[in-house]
Amino acid sequence: MIAYMEGRLLKKDADRILLLANQVGYEIMVPAFVRDALNAKKIGEEVALHIYWHQTEHQPKPVLIGFHLEAEKEFFQHFISVDAIGPIKAAKAMTISVREIANAIESGDLDRLKYLKGIGPRTAQKIVATLRGKVGKFALIRKEETSAEAPAPEDFIEPVMEVLVGQLGHKPADAKRMIAQALKRNCSIASPEALFDEVYRGERISDGS
Repeated sequence: MIAYMEGRLLKKDADRILLLANQVGYEIMVPAFVRDALNAKKIGEEVALHIYWHQTEHQPKPVLIGFHLEAEKEFFQHFISVDAIGPIKAAKAMTISVREIANAIESGDLDRLKYLKGIGPRTAQKIVATLRGKVGKFALIRKEETSAEAPAPEDFIEPVMEVLVGQLGHKPADAKRMIAQALKRNCSIASPEALFDEVYRGERISDGS
């Protein structure tokens, strides 16, 4: 079983990377906050990750999930102990840092937890009920230990502007308005994908759908 890997970054996708280690390319799923930190890495650079290995009878193909810190992996193992949160759902849900999620759990901040992808009110309540009082130490993870700072807003606004204007036909002024409203609704956005999802969500709400 693989628990830690170092290798050369070959490819970056929205929710996974391809890492070359010992002449073998490994596909590693990464939560959004890990992927955001990897934005600073260029293809060909060295990457080191702590790995959670997921393989079951129902999931015979191994899934590798990567984290920068061993503490993040440890928190993940607590997180998946919550009823109805499996490893894949948990990895997709972690759109903000472990530090922020742990803070929300310990303070009982259900609204913050509902910002996590795929987490509704009932699941947020289950998370707090199961983990409150158990994950306080993870709220102490230093911000600078997450390897790289989240990109500045300009780093991910531009590609979303290009899609809205160049591909979807919106006027630049309208696209700027849509982006500004999305960032106002969700200040934790830290990637082009998350920003585009929030823009889409806002437009659905305004359309009444």
